[in-house]
Amino acid sequence: MKLYYSRNSRAVRVAWLLEEMGLEYEIQKFELGERAMRDPEYLAVHPMGRVPALEDRGITLFESGAILQYLLARYSNGHFAPPINSRDFPDYLQWFHYAEGMIMPPMNTLVVETILLPPERRTEINVKRSTKLLNQMLTAVDQHMAGREYLTSQFTAADIMTGHAVIMAGELGADLSDKPNLPSYIERLRNRPALKVAWSL
Repeated sequence: MKLYYSRNSRAVRVAWLLEEMGLEYEIQKFELGERAMRDPEYLAVHPMGRVPALEDRGITLFESGAILQYLLARYSNGHFAPPINSRDFPDYLQWFHYAEGMIMPPMNTLVVETILLPPERRTEINVKRSTKLLNQMLTAVDQHMAGREYLTSQFTAADIMTGHAVIMAGELGADLSDKPNLPSYIERLRNRPALKVAWSL
């Protein structure tokens, strides 16, 4: 099994689950945006020249949520996802997909507008709108986390997906001052040994 990885990217999610599951894997590291990610050899692995990508048993996947679902289905032995007949399962599905469906779109815009674009090409209205949307998306997570340690009754891959997005939103400077449940949730996730490894590869 081979993981294509960059720090501060969605590839951390995949490494995090691999570490939680105790699976052996090799890793090819890139710096985000480096020229090697646009080489024909890597474009044959990931057609957009991005990370993550995972190669396993002759198959290649390059979408983080799909990779996590693949790993869970093939290797988890029922761990890190609740049974489909459990009360947790609907919440698990919702929060597993919430990261990419709700949190990451405004975050992506903010990264482009505040980091990637030169100042003369930035659009303030996009920044304001995305900041407002991101705040709304994080507020929903904060409200759900009241009285909880994790998004469902135990740690699952939903915490890897949406938890990672929440952590990255904080890293981007999202205002958490009115979200009393998120700082402790972030700390709880950051203290997991598997995430510490995944973050430092």
